Amino acid sequence: MADVRDIAIVGGGPVGLALAGQLLRTTDWRITLIDAATPARAARDPRAIALSHGSRQLLEQIGAWPVAGSAIEHIHVSQRGHFGHVKLHHDDYGVPALGYVVRYGELCETLERALARAAHDMGESRLERVFETRIDDLEQDTPASGEDDPAGTVRLRGVGHDNLPATFAAHIAVQAEGGLFHQQAAHGGRGAQRRDYEQTAIIGHVTCTRPQLGWAWERFTEEGPLALLPYEEHGTPGYALVWCCSPDQATRRLALPEAEFATELADMFGGRLGRFALAGKRHAFPLGLNAAPVTVKGRIAAVGNAAQTLHPVAGQGLNLGLRDAFALADSLRAGCTPRALQAFAERHRVDRAITIGVTDLLPRIFGVSYPLAGHARGASLAALACLAPLKHALARHMMYGMRR
Repeated sequence: MADVRDIAIVGGGPVGLALAGQLLRTTDWRITLIDAATPARAARDPRAIALSHGSRQLLEQIGAWPVAGSAIEHIHVSQRGHFGHVKLHHDDYGVPALGYVVRYGELCETLERALARAAHDMGESRLERVFETRIDDLEQDTPASGEDDPAGTVRLRGVGHDNLPATFAAHIAVQAEGGLFHQQAAHGGRGAQRRDYEQTAIIGHVTCTRPQLGWAWERFTEEGPLALLPYEEHGTPGYALVWCCSPDQATRRLALPEAEFATELADMFGGRLGRFALAGKRHAFPLGLNAAPVTVKGRIAAVGNAAQTLHPVAGQGLNLGLRDAFALADSLRAGCTPRALQAFAERHRVDRAITIGVTDLLPRIFGVSYPLAGHARGASLAALACLAPLKHALARHMMYGMRR
């Protein structure tokens, strides 16, 4: 039988790397981190992602900040064709920025360096790295209800880079490799949430003739949310684009010449930023909600996209995943037992439920096409702008979740 480690983490993306780094710094557990890819492959990923100020604070704890990127100092939320808008400013919350836009590959590289430092400082033997290995099955030798036996184990079976069987064993297993909505099997079980929004997100990088530095824009349209996030690439100010629309429209827009695509974007967004130009390739992926009913079963926990895949509205997916990781690491200080995992699930339950609820509700509310619905949404945005306590509560949840 394989050497039994304390904790096995399946998934070497940002959430898995952050979890491993925090566990090295706050516990004495021996950790195996298993990744289907390699650090070099992750470092080449060009996607732009949004990190909240709260995520910055978490990354600072493990020495994974700064990450090269662009600060979001102000956010403008509006609805196309209707009155009402909300503005958020970092000064109102006493933070240097509401969030940051960084390249996924850059974040992974920074987390890899932080993890290497932690392993050096805390003992190289405590961290085992396994690359190009896919885990297909997890089997625990205690009931799912979980006897709190410190000797209980989870066996992880899969295929290594040489196409030979790979087997691992640990007292606790953490699934941190979730993939995108369309790549996942439905999370099963009573109470599972799964929704196909029938939207596709077009992502890319655009420049414009009148950039407004530090501003992020979330504009709800008849087709879905359209977000422009400040993102400087190669010294040129621009925006990371997330354009949610129907699958048919996405297919058509992906095939448009660059100039025509930029013109359609300007028509949809408006003239506030001047003329747009596409800078780089366009990509697309289907959007949906896929949330497990529970994040813990016996000795197995799920975090990040392995636990929930969210709509990109408000950019909460990775931020919730990082909060998952740090809450789990804190609970595991008490022991590598089902009881510690249950404490994590209970502690994180409200944060998870609220974040899933908000990111599920917003695209559905703004997708209602009844004639008076747009006016009602506009009135709601105008009211939110005037009700400072409610606006601040929403902004703080987007930054911190239920951490504070």
